[in-house]
Amino acid sequence: VRSAAPGPSPLEAEIRAFVEADRATPPVPGGILFVGSSIFRQWTNATQVMAPLPVVNRAFGGSHTGDQLARFDQVVRPCSPKVIVYYCGSNDLNAKTPDKPEVIFGRFREFSGLVRAMWPTTRIIFVSATRSPDRVARWEQVDHYNALVHAYCAATPLHTFIDINPALVDVDGRPRLELYKPDKLHFYPPAYVEFTAIIRPVLTRVWNEAAASPP
Repeated sequence: VRSAAPGPSPLEAEIRAFVEADRATPPVPGGILFVGSSIFRQWTNATQVMAPLPVVNRAFGGSHTGDQLARFDQVVRPCSPKVIVYYCGSNDLNAKTPDKPEVIFGRFREFSGLVRAMWPTTRIIFVSATRSPDRVARWEQVDHYNALVHAYCAATPLHTFIDINPALVDVDGRPRLELYKPDKLHFYPPAYVEFTAIIRPVLTRVWNEAAASPP
């Protein structure tokens, strides 16, 4: 008896869903696009909590920075966004053979270049990689990656860096474990309340700047 062919991977299934949704209803151009890995993928009410800002969340679970490049044409290009909010890199750092922060940063910089080549006035907001309790041994690499992107955003027009890590620790600098699911990586809903409080004001400012700029 021939065994059934394996189905698409979860990542492939999510990308296929984006493509099919675009075929059924083409995206409205000129909005705000959230992209990245499962930290954003599991932010299931991002569109609602950011309203009336026109947010679409196209993060896909388990993705690496290389996936954001490989899937750019399927995930980002159809949306023609004015603002991109990017969270990715944590999975690269936690792979069985983790990439160095410089390599991961290089892929974000390449993503930035793709955006600028296609939409020169599109803003990019980079949300910091988290110092999650499951990866204490790699916090130094997380900090290095964040520092490289922070410096790049400071030196590059239309780029903004947001650090969400202060919301994830208590007054003594210890991780707020009540925000984390049992895997000590992903988050319960109260963490996203914290993220909204940090990200929304910056996103509102950047959106207003983008909306006021010439096309």
